[in-house]
Parts: sequence; C-alpha cells; structure tokens
Amino acid sequence: MSADLVPSASVSLLVSASAGACASLCAPRRAARVLCGLSLIVCALPAFAQERYPAKPIRMIVPFPTAGATDIAARQVSQRMAEVWGQAIVIENRPGAGGTLGTEVAAKAPNDGYTLMTGSVSTHAIAPHLYPKLAYDPLKDFIAISEIASSPNVLVVNAALPVKTLKELIALARKRPNELTYGSNGNGANNHLAGEMLQGMTGIRMQHVPYKGSALATNDLLGGHISMMFDTVLTALPHVKSGKLRPLAVASTKRSAALPDVPTAIEAGLADFDVQVWLGMWAPAGVSQDIIARVSTEAIAAVRQPKVQEFFLSQGAEVVGSTPAQFATRVRTEWARWKKVIEAAKVKLD
Repeated sequence: MSADLVPSASVSLLVSASAGACASLCAPRRAARVLCGLSLIVCALPAFAQERYPAKPIRMIVPFPTAGATDIAARQVSQRMAEVWGQAIVIENRPGAGGTLGTEVAAKAPNDGYTLMTGSVSTHAIAPHLYPKLAYDPLKDFIAISEIASSPNVLVVNAALPVKTLKELIALARKRPNELTYGSNGNGANNHLAGEMLQGMTGIRMQHVPYKGSALATNDLLGGHISMMFDTVLTALPHVKSGKLRPLAVASTKRSAALPDVPTAIEAGLADFDVQVWLGMWAPAGVSQDIIARVSTEAIAAVRQPKVQEFFLSQGAEVVGSTPAQFATRVRTEWARWKKVIEAAKVKLD
C-alpha cells in the first residue's frame, strides 16, 4: 500500500491538467481574466485536498482509566504505529460509565481519520444491552479496524473450597443452592456475566456479590469472604502460583499459554463457554476506506512484532491482528451472543 493516498507526482499532473482545462475555457477578454484565475484555483483545489495520511498527530481515545488493560494495549500498539508514521498518536483517557462515556465521544468525533479509539468487548458488545439510553450504536456509529488482543477469564476459587474441578463445583452448588457466592467487578461487568452464563448453562444458583473493581473482589476471595470469581488470567496468575487460589477452568475455546494445565470449561462439558476480554481499534463511521486500510495494516504489523507479542503473553493475553472485515464479524457475533446472555439473566443498568 502506498504511503500516500494520492502520490505527489499525481498531484502535480492533476494540477497541470486542471489548469490546462480551465485555461482553455477562458476567453482572452480582460473582463474574463479574473474569472479565469478563480477557475484555476478552484480546479486545483481537489488535487491539494488529497494529502499524505497522517499529516498531523492522531487522537486515540481510550474510554477507560490509565494503566488498565485497554490503556496498556492502546499505548503498546500506538507507539509502534507512531514510529512508522513519524506522527504522534496522543492517548486520551475518557473513563466513566463502564467505558460508554469515552466511546460516545469517539462516535461523535470528526470522521477525518484523526480520531480513533481503542475499546473492548464491554464498549461494543456488552454495554449496548445494559444501558437503555446509550448514546451510540456500536454497529452503526463505528468502523472496525482490527482486534488487537484477547485474554480469557479463568474461574478461580478460594483454596479452602472443597472442589478441584469445575464438575465438582457444579455438584457442590447443586447440593447447596444459593449458598456459594461469586464476586465480580460490578453489575454488568464481563465476569459478572460469566457467572450468569455458568448458572444459565448448568441450572445452579449462586449469590452474586458485585465490587467496585477487580482488586476488591480478589481481596475478598483471598480472605475467604466469597467462594469464587471469574477473573482475567493476568490478575489471577500470581495468586494461583502462590497456591492461594485454585483455578478450575479457563473460559475460552483453547487453554491459556499461561495456565497450560488448566482445562477449558468446554473440556469440562460446557459447550461454547467462551468469555474473553478482547480489545480492538475503531474509527468513527464515515472515515474513508483508504484510511481504514492504512490504519489496519499498521496496527496488524505492530501487534505482530515479536516484542509486542512477548509483552501481551506476559500479561496473559494473545495478540490477534485481524482485518477490518474479520473484526467487524467478530463484533457482530459477540454483540448477538451477549444480548442473549444479558436478556436471559435480566441484567439492566440505568
């Protein structure tokens, strides 16, 4: 792909051709010379309107706080894209309302290619079914660029809980309905919905305990105040290694490289139990396909660099680097899947 949307040589030829065409229309009369000069300028404008992209710094909106998974991913990829382009990519964190506030800002940004966003499954597949008055449509107001990375949830229990497998946990929950508790980052969070999905697929009943963040939930799980929780591999891994938490199943279609001995929930008998935190890049609807292709190409190249792959693996995640079409399909599929889960669980937020 050329670095220029219209090569500089083509611009020169286009200007010359436009000038010649316009000059031929001008009569040699003095009164027409002013109009002729104006025509030359107007005819040349389309040629100059096409410029190298990016010709100035890009704003990358991240609708979550700094140092979170989405922010870290955005900075890793943006840094390498900026190095290739020679233009800064400025990260703008706009957290609030589960990522929906910053996503709304991105949806309403100018569609000139100089505002992009890095979001997640929460902003584009889960939130639309939780917030009845959401101010953006993830399928209509955005163009998918590329899925950056994904990280599965892992079901962990307090080491004192007398279960060693997912099947044993399900059996215990059936014997003790509404006695076992599971924590989450809050109502409507990815790991809350994972717990709802587990109950819906197995018929067990547990008590949900929402927290204001993963750290608080993890602390209570370590202290034995709750029985279990779904958490990202990155967060759970240190406690698993210390023996304080016991992993029962990974919620993805394949085992985690960070926890190779832990079976998937699918292996344990729960078909299609896939609860991953995936991160991706979007642009506001209306951005030209040339720009989308350029950004996608560089984003894919960035995540395929060995150092970037190593970094994500160290965080318990795997890089993806999908095309715009592949990512758009992924978003639509996840949007529909989470819609069913949320409606079945009757989860709603104001």
